[in-house]
Amino acid sequence: MSRRILLVEDDENMRFMLQDNLEMAGYSVCAIEDGQTALSTFMKESFDLCVVDVMLPKKDGFTLATDIRRLNVQIPIVFLTAKNLKEDRIHGFKIGADDYITKPFSLEEFLLRIEAIVKRVYNTPTKADEQFSYSLATFTFHFNQQQISNDHAVVELTRKEAKLLRLFCMHQNKVIERDIIQKAIWEDEGYFVGRSMDVFISRLRKIFKDEPAVNIQTIHGVGYKLEVITAPQPTEK
Repeated sequence: MSRRILLVEDDENMRFMLQDNLEMAGYSVCAIEDGQTALSTFMKESFDLCVVDVMLPKKDGFTLATDIRRLNVQIPIVFLTAKNLKEDRIHGFKIGADDYITKPFSLEEFLLRIEAIVKRVYNTPTKADEQFSYSLATFTFHFNQQQISNDHAVVELTRKEAKLLRLFCMHQNKVIERDIIQKAIWEDEGYFVGRSMDVFISRLRKIFKDEPAVNIQTIHGVGYKLEVITAPQPTEK
């Protein structure tokens, strides 16, 4: 089932960009430019998640979120803001925010954060779950079966290993930040979770150690990148 998102953003370009990318990711989006109209719409229609800019005309994002919380104490709320003030973040979480994203942000990060919240709250697959098998050079990764196989062997994965590898496969040859991985897979940012993630990545690396076309690269101080080198196609003579 397509999850319905209330997107409240007064910047027209940002609103259209976020709406387009959310819809391409499989969500149904109602995009609104001011807080007062957003609240009226929320009272009339049904939504699964709210993405709210803090600085809005007619009714600011914090006030809007407070009003939404009075109507629905469970719906996830994600704040967008151009300010990175600790006081604002604390205030947002006190209101009941599920996440707080500071502009500028990458669309990849934004969609991963939304996906993590939807999975945690509703425990249902998103559009990204619809692709179950991935080709990694001589290997094939079967997400549902939690297996990696080639012509010589089949390797069984734990559920977390499978989820981690699928996240890499969804974003091949792109850097994924550590905290994004932790939130998407472990839903936590603590030190011990970070150490656990390093152990899981080491296990995945061992599986591909004899396959030079597949490499999970560490981007120091940032995160990780799954590099998959595809063989060049022969040209016709």
